[in-house]
Amino acid sequence: MSADDAAVLSMLGVTQGHLVWEVGADFDTDPNLQAAVVAADDVEFTDDDYVDDVVDVVMLWWRDDDGDLVDALVDAIGPLADHGVIWLLTPKPGRDGHVSAEDIADAAPTAGLQQTSTVSASLDWQGTRLVAPRARR
Repeated sequence: MSADDAAVLSMLGVTQGHLVWEVGADFDTDPNLQAAVVAADDVEFTDDDYVDDVVDVVMLWWRDDDGDLVDALVDAIGPLADHGVIWLLTPKPGRDGHVSAEDIADAAPTAGLQQTSTVSASLDWQGTRLVAPRARR
């Protein structure tokens, strides 16, 4: 695994034994983020259609015109492990499909999530880390 891949996994909090569920991938998603998770040792990576088990990390690719963000977040919570994390991956400001920080700040608590941090996930995408509040865990 390259140093760049290790950095991506560290940023996402993905470790050995994790199951990562990718939702909303399309032609514009960042292939390096996906490849880093796919290449990780002892990490299972699955796509949109997977709902058979509890997942540790959800990578939710989301654009402004994808629909109702609250509904998507609620759907992502369903299979999430007690201490699981949702990474809401949105285009950075100035990119097509950018989702405003205000929209995320409004949607997260409505869906029962708490925003903990935002990172630059790649050249065109930012990641917002969402978790269930401690009282719900």
